[in-house]
Amino acid sequence: MDTQLKRGLLDVCVLAAIRGEDSYGYKIIKDMKPYLELSESTLYTILKRLETAEMLTVRTAEHDGRLRKYYHITEAGLRRIEEFKTEWKEVVSIYQFVIKGDPHE
Repeated sequence: MDTQLKRGLLDVCVLAAIRGEDSYGYKIIKDMKPYLELSESTLYTILKRLETAEMLTVRTAEHDGRLRKYYHITEAGLRRIEEFKTEWKEVVSIYQFVIKGDPHE
């Protein structure tokens, strides 16, 4: 899969994982596991990129005597999810065109 396309998909998946409530790294990975495998290093790269793009904010809180970073989706992050939904319709349309008439599909 094209690296840029995959990167964009993963960004939206992470945003969707924290859309309902603030979350932290391990829980995000756990919540996404039924749908896709994501390493910690990949996740934290994505989280940093989304924070820089102001699509999420980060707060630190103590949990069981340790500091934990919690991620919160911003309005910009919510807008990105909505943009993705619109863009995805176009991707599906392109996919349908590509497989049209393909005897292997």
